[in-house]
Amino acid sequence: MAGDTQEMADERRGEWGSRVGFILAAAGSAVGLGNVWKFPYITGENGGGLFVLIYLVCILAVGLPIMIAEVMLGRMSQRSPVSAFKQLAGDKSLWRGVGWIGVLAGFVILSYYSVVAGWALEYTVFSASGAIEGADPAALTQRFGQVAGNGSGAILWHVAFMAITIAIVIGGVQKGVEIAARVLMPLLLLMFIALLIFASQLEGFGEGASFVFGLHTDNFGPGSVLEALGHSFFTLSVGMGAMLTYGSYLKKDDDIVVASVAITVIDTLVALMACLVLFPITFTYGMEPAAGPSLVFQNIPIALAQLPGSTIWAVTFFLLLVFAALTSAISLLEVTASYFIDELGWSRSVAVPVTGGAIILLGIPSALAASSHTFGAGMEAAIGMNWFDLFDYVSSNWMLPLCGLGISLFAAWRVGEQARRVQFAAGSTLGKIEGLYVAWLQVLRFVVPIAIVLIMLHALKVFELLGLTGAT
Repeated sequence: MAGDTQEMADERRGEWGSRVGFILAAAGSAVGLGNVWKFPYITGENGGGLFVLIYLVCILAVGLPIMIAEVMLGRMSQRSPVSAFKQLAGDKSLWRGVGWIGVLAGFVILSYYSVVAGWALEYTVFSASGAIEGADPAALTQRFGQVAGNGSGAILWHVAFMAITIAIVIGGVQKGVEIAARVLMPLLLLMFIALLIFASQLEGFGEGASFVFGLHTDNFGPGSVLEALGHSFFTLSVGMGAMLTYGSYLKKDDDIVVASVAITVIDTLVALMACLVLFPITFTYGMEPAAGPSLVFQNIPIALAQLPGSTIWAVTFFLLLVFAALTSAISLLEVTASYFIDELGWSRSVAVPVTGGAIILLGIPSALAASSHTFGAGMEAAIGMNWFDLFDYVSSNWMLPLCGLGISLFAAWRVGEQARRVQFAAGSTLGKIEGLYVAWLQVLRFVVPIAIVLIMLHALKVFELLGLTGAT
């Protein structure tokens, strides 16, 4: 009877149709608004090329080792985060808390992430109407405030984006998530290439490329290193259970080392391409590269409005944003839904709409943060952050690092040596290299925990209080 129950659970969960499907889906989870929206503006704020170089080092030293560990735990257990730690550490083990943090992080993040994705969806429709072409810069500057400040509109687009996400995830691993990844990721990359070709023809392309790859010290300081370290951790979708959940759909002999490297390379290339698209546009029209979040929703529309064929380029850019957001949102919803599928035995057709509906409700205050006193100005006056910023702060600075720390410590210290070696090497030529395994394990045991502690201290502004974050 137990065997029949296990078989039914496995049938409910599903598995990837191919390793390529997994790589595309996992890369889609990693490639999100953080690549297209956040990475370019924090690169601008921290001086450009030197920041990019430090970021690449951090990706190799922190992000990739955690990703391999998280995917490994998923493949070992064939379960979602909470169930995985219960299976690997025992039903009563405190390690279950790591899985809980991951599931809750995915739930919280998607609630406000889908609000930003809704803005991108609204801008796509707005661009398609032809309204951007030749528009007055002042009007486009005000436009973003109007979009974010329209509470009912923000809720509508938030719901619309979540409805699309639910419709995909409810189809299952192979027929929903994997098919979406096989369609969306190539389209996203093609749109990036088209925009990159377009940007290369602009007057400011040389200056933009120099900004991204030149080793400038302007605006770069110790705080920039911590910023690069933090982003290298978050950009790969580690610490929220997504890679563990996706890893749980792998076959036992799938190569997790090469797959993790491929995912990391794709994610990094997309982030660099985003910079090479956005900064030439910014420099061509004399705009500030360190414009913060407004870089995407204000500066880019203003710049594109001055170009021939601005409608098609604006639609392409904002549709790219939507696709990037969607591939990440799919993984976040999959994490939360898989908990109910694994732990409570719910069918996917019930788990996905119920969790998706709960996320929609939780996201409403974030959608109202710019227009409601209760969730916006009132909260800011009371605690210094509105609802949107609070959720972003708690999830990014506490939930993800804690989950990532737990995953690293568990994989490095709690999993048995023989089991860990077998898992690292299974189906992998690279994984059988002794030196590579030893290096990965030592980094996971010592470098990664220190890096995560530094990220959390940075979030607490400890280094700022000590005067250690100033730019040179």
